[in-house]
Amino acid sequence: MRKRPTNKEQGALGLSYGSWGTTRVEADYSRPLTADRRWAGRVVAAREEGGSHLRSFDRERTFLYGVVDGQVGDNGLLTLGLSHQQSDSTGNMWGALTFMNADGTQNAWGRNASTTQDWTRWDTTTKTAFVEYAHQIGMDWQLKLAYNYRAIDNDSKLFYAFPSGSSLVGYAWGGKDTMDAHLATATVNGRFEMLGRQHEALFGVSWAKSEYTGNGYAGSDCGASACSAIALPGFPYPGNLVPEPQWGPLALESTLNQKLQRAFGTMRFTLTDRLKAVVGVNHAQYSRDGTSYGVASDLSRSKTSPYTGLTFEFTPSVLGYVSYSDLYFPQSQADANDRYLDPSKGTNYEAGLKADWLDKRLLTSVAVFQAKQSGLATPTGTYNQNGQAVYAPEDVKSTGVELEAVGRLNNHIDLTAGYTTLKLTGPDGGDTYAWVPRHTANLALKARLPSLPALSFGTSARWQSKISNMEASGFTVRQGSYAVLNAFVAWQLQPKTTLRFNVNNITDQKYINTLRYAGYYGAPRSYQLSLNHQF
Repeated sequence: MRKRPTNKEQGALGLSYGSWGTTRVEADYSRPLTADRRWAGRVVAAREEGGSHLRSFDRERTFLYGVVDGQVGDNGLLTLGLSHQQSDSTGNMWGALTFMNADGTQNAWGRNASTTQDWTRWDTTTKTAFVEYAHQIGMDWQLKLAYNYRAIDNDSKLFYAFPSGSSLVGYAWGGKDTMDAHLATATVNGRFEMLGRQHEALFGVSWAKSEYTGNGYAGSDCGASACSAIALPGFPYPGNLVPEPQWGPLALESTLNQKLQRAFGTMRFTLTDRLKAVVGVNHAQYSRDGTSYGVASDLSRSKTSPYTGLTFEFTPSVLGYVSYSDLYFPQSQADANDRYLDPSKGTNYEAGLKADWLDKRLLTSVAVFQAKQSGLATPTGTYNQNGQAVYAPEDVKSTGVELEAVGRLNNHIDLTAGYTTLKLTGPDGGDTYAWVPRHTANLALKARLPSLPALSFGTSARWQSKISNMEASGFTVRQGSYAVLNAFVAWQLQPKTTLRFNVNNITDQKYINTLRYAGYYGAPRSYQLSLNHQF
């Protein structure tokens, strides 16, 4: 979703300051470019920098975005845009904390704990360009053409630490990688009449291509060949323990070229005043070729995936639905032999009810779902001789229930609430993916005082059940269930000027953020004060 120009001159300025010296300045300005207001432009700029609760980790980001759109003739709308983002960070932690001791007991570290070294950094430049054209064909049909380009350049020098038997070892790696991606899409959508009723249709094609090249600096412990481990003392250790390597010239380590061509269509039929049907199909032709540390791979696959659904209006306020769809996901993870895994395939079933209350101010929904995926890339917890994570294809079945409520309880209180419970089983029918919480819940309330409308306040909370995963040491690390509570208060100083104060993790809850990939502690209690002005 991109910001678009408006047909009147307007803008906004924002300033904020928060914990760990985090500052942000942003500006957003839009105005018509022609006297008849048929063409308009918009510019967005932002600058953010600051520290983190993690030891040595600092970051800064600069973002620029410009977009122009306007009418072409009486029926066309043309949009063009560019963006540039520079994101630089130092003291990056690559990998995860080691939580298990050699005797199988679980350790607890300070929340600023990090395995990194002070010389590490990760700099990313992202450039995008896009052009879109929409043309109205008569009263009922529209043609849309779009092209998107994205270029990403990474320059990183990192340090990784992991358990090896009863000891802790690490290695340094540095390199540069580039990725260019192109996506072109053409769709036509509209309404048509059949058997006395109005129906909808959408047809389209798309073409996508990406080229990735990864290079490593020679002279690091991983360089462009197998890693040589560095023996480390017991954790935690200081950020100046391992000196920065003498980086040599860049050498090619991996390439990956991918293409995806799609043809798709959807028909929405009004069968009766209360019963509607959706029928669609997506045909995908996917190919890739490349090398990873000298191992070549080449893959070409195609898949035609249907999907369908029914909706039924039980009452003007209650709608029921059922749906079925195929799943097809190309994957870029590699196995122990450095060969990319085949695409994952599967099916998804869902049924639910949606109901509105309080004169349509509040919408509630309940859904049950079941998804089966075969060959899903799953981390094995091991690494190959080049320090790359090893994945294996696994068949996974997920079944769950989701509840949600969104809307306004009265003229002064807004509500968002949700709860999800699910079950994940592997090919043997046993529990799998233990790092995924089986129960999650979220709640957000925003309110205004009738006697003081300039003041608004609110709170939000998210909760998840316990999770676990096996570390490379062979022991299982566990994180119990926890909740994180946030709050804010805002004062509208003037009709277009607002002062806002946010507090995150009010109870200062200590928790491990994830156990799937890079597990480290979530941020402690933090604050942010912001001032926003619109003109």
